[in-house]
Amino acid sequence: MALIHLCVALALLLSVEALAAIEPPRREIRFAVAAHFPPFQSRNPQGQLVGLNIELGNALCVQLNVHCTWVDQVVMENFPALDARRFDAIMGMAPTPGRRQWVNFSDDLYPITTRLVARKDSGLSPDRQSLKGKRVGVLLRSNREAFALARWAPSGVHIKSFWLNDQLVGSLLAGEIDATLQGAVEIREALLDKPEGMDFAFMGPPVSSELLGASVAIALRKTDTVLRTELNHALEQLKQNGEYQRILQPYRLDTTPIDPSTLRPPATG
Repeated sequence: MALIHLCVALALLLSVEALAAIEPPRREIRFAVAAHFPPFQSRNPQGQLVGLNIELGNALCVQLNVHCTWVDQVVMENFPALDARRFDAIMGMAPTPGRRQWVNFSDDLYPITTRLVARKDSGLSPDRQSLKGKRVGVLLRSNREAFALARWAPSGVHIKSFWLNDQLVGSLLAGEIDATLQGAVEIREALLDKPEGMDFAFMGPPVSSELLGASVAIALRKTDTVLRTELNHALEQLKQNGEYQRILQPYRLDTTPIDPSTLRPPATG
């Protein structure tokens, strides 16, 4: 009889511990974002967050029936803040080997392409021989900066880093740098689709490297396996119900620039 009582007590104890281990229903996902990378994430004139990553994040939250909270960061790769639980995930980051040492990633959200952009008559191409002695602009603490510093700088390519795309584009237009290595969609939005970008173009083929990555995903703490599974499942549901395709379609991820002949000249005065 004593053995029976002992088994019952042990079973109850294990049941309590099991219940305590079950996570409570998720009510919120706090996504970190650096809101100065249009068209992926930025603020409109009213100060509202807009862009592809914002739309995808909000759609994932709707699919999971949770509240979406956006935490604006100065830099996207803020892994210490992620580990300190100031937010739950970082929205829209290229999975690279260096980053995978610190975080896990969701399934891919969409592909990305990296291109060199320069004046059409520059004759430049995205290789060390062509760029030796040239000044190439990149965004600070980006995967393109990491690639350029590792692969091009040792061969005599001068890498100049900028906090914001507007600063980089202004420097390119002023002739202070000779080219820029960027995500094709971002530089198309910032320069090539605008009248002032008519003299510039993608130079040479896309640049590929594991340092750059070929896609965008959501970065999460390595311990947050449940959230990763939930986000992956929600993403698959968005693809199946057509919402994913509806969100991506306006952003022209094929990176083809607009025909310059259809652009209006920049306003003066």
